[in-house]
Amino acid sequence: MGKIALVGTFDTKGKELTYVQKVLERLGNQVLTINVGVFASDFQTAVSPADLAKITGISLTDLRTNYHRGEVNAILGQSLTVLLPQLYQAQKFAGVISLGGSGGTSLVTPALQALPLGVPKVMVSTVASGDTRIYVGTSDIVMFPSIVDVAGLNQISQTIFDNSAAAVSGMVNSHSEVSTAQRPLIGTTMFGVTTPAVDQAQQLFDQKGYTSLVFHATGVGGRTLESLIQQNYFAGVLDLTLTELADELVGGVLSAGPHRLEAAIAQKIPEVVVPGALDMVNFGPRETVTERFQGRQFLQHNPAVTLIRTTVAENRQLGQIVATKLNATQVPLTVLIPSQGFSEISGPGQPFANPQADQAFVTEFKQNIQNELIKIREIDCNINAPEFAQECVVELLKLITEKGN
Repeated sequence: MGKIALVGTFDTKGKELTYVQKVLERLGNQVLTINVGVFASDFQTAVSPADLAKITGISLTDLRTNYHRGEVNAILGQSLTVLLPQLYQAQKFAGVISLGGSGGTSLVTPALQALPLGVPKVMVSTVASGDTRIYVGTSDIVMFPSIVDVAGLNQISQTIFDNSAAAVSGMVNSHSEVSTAQRPLIGTTMFGVTTPAVDQAQQLFDQKGYTSLVFHATGVGGRTLESLIQQNYFAGVLDLTLTELADELVGGVLSAGPHRLEAAIAQKIPEVVVPGALDMVNFGPRETVTERFQGRQFLQHNPAVTLIRTTVAENRQLGQIVATKLNATQVPLTVLIPSQGFSEISGPGQPFANPQADQAFVTEFKQNIQNELIKIREIDCNINAPEFAQECVVELLKLITEKGN
């Protein structure tokens, strides 16, 4: 029998939440009800809004009378983000489900993000079919589109509630135990134009007893890698694809934010860094690229993705940015630079081949490195050459071994 937390605003969504509670119980689960609605409710729950208010030191009466709705949601959301992981650690539940509109989704999902990776998390929401990055973050929340508003029981809403309850129940009750014989993990970044290098590195790491987790450098991929590094998932990091930094600088659509390439430094994790795919900035369909970039070198990667070649000036800036970030390292770190192209499409004879732009990065990067712990090697091949992947793996395993010693 599974233990499932049911979180929501029972003051406004009590009828819908109670319906889900009955479905979960009918499926054989114990349900821990958590009310995050500030106003009076006819529904009794195991955790009340007064319990959440205590965490902040603000009384429920004070919340109801002296704070507007947005402030109340922020305060209760912060309290839930503290309490929910505590309840999970106390084994009060093994999975969680919530229902809500935009307000309820914004209130609950930060707490769901605070739960460990792998804990079943289902959010039935009116905003599940739009841009969900703010709600999901780098977590594994499953967003269920509510189709109709979470406002009443009808043949559509009940079908969605039935399916979502069955989903979280299935996740909890069929949760398999992960083998205790886990291999150490390597975090690796890739893009379509650096895939051959990553594939080769994966095989080599596997032969040495390591498992590679590969993150697609699409913005959320880089943010997820950084998040998992902070949670100490990895024995080492092969950051082979830095295109998200180019998007952050130039204004592309796949930026991972300003803190990309910082977590491994902060956590003192062995790391090899490669300027993979810094030769491009990513945009959507060709017609979405603004006039600002007219006259630049374009490549239609596919109907939904347009690539723009980074310029000499941009590569100088990228060299400064990468050097500044890496200069903060307190442990040995290796940078490997492929001298015949940073991606599949910038090697000799390829559409983005521009040795002058690549060299601008290399020169500026080297001039700005001020930390003797950083080892820099240029290798005379394209990033996707087998020998380059071999060098990456050898260097990272050496750093891991040195840290262990």
